Amino acid sequence: MDQNSQLSALKTKRYADLLLVEDDLEIGESLANTLRQRGHRVELATDGHQGLVQALTRDYHLILLDKLLPKLDGFELLKRLRQTKDTPVIMLTACGDENQRIAGFMEGADDYLPKPFNLTELMLRIDALLRRSKQSAPVKQETHSLSDGELQLDTKTRCASWQGQELNLTPIEYHLLEVLMNQRHEVLSKQFLYQEVLNKPYGRYDRSLDMHISNLRGKLSALMLDTKRIRTVHGKGYRYQ
Repeated sequence: MDQNSQLSALKTKRYADLLLVEDDLEIGESLANTLRQRGHRVELATDGHQGLVQALTRDYHLILLDKLLPKLDGFELLKRLRQTKDTPVIMLTACGDENQRIAGFMEGADDYLPKPFNLTELMLRIDALLRRSKQSAPVKQETHSLSDGELQLDTKTRCASWQGQELNLTPIEYHLLEVLMNQRHEVLSKQFLYQEVLNKPYGRYDRSLDMHISNLRGKLSALMLDTKRIRTVHGKGYRYQ
């Protein structure tokens, strides 16, 4: 039975939200489409920094992670992720020698599959890891809030308030604030914020993100005695602190 026939024979029952971190766009999109055909929901990040931000600010059932990534190495991404989250991770990388595999497991990887790999084997490993993580996962109390002192965000109703007074934020301003607060002290690039908040690619002469940042700062400073919570990091992006 060839690989396509094997894939067709698989009947995935554990549909999941997956994050694929792969810098080769052609490989990433091809693998993401294959996973979607199996019923999974897949988001693709093409560099380590973007992958880390998405992994920390969203709840995925499993992460597929390459090692050799621009901006942030896969092992470093995994190390930072493990400081706060236990999301299952399968390393997918051409660096498949024994020392690299051991290093990956030491950083917190749950499985390690060297490239090139058999797609059927990958699907079976994903299914097995999802099954194990479901059995071992503790019951968690779901939270719907973010806070910074008296600044409160209700992530369920998507409302923000200061000292109990609701802020009159637009949907984009609220989303922008939530993303920045979720990853406070981290510099978020304009490229990432355009995709995440504005749902469009970054354009060199497009000032729409700057406009939304300016409007958000104005509304916050009016209630916070001009305290600057959103910082511009020139040449890099924005940071909430």
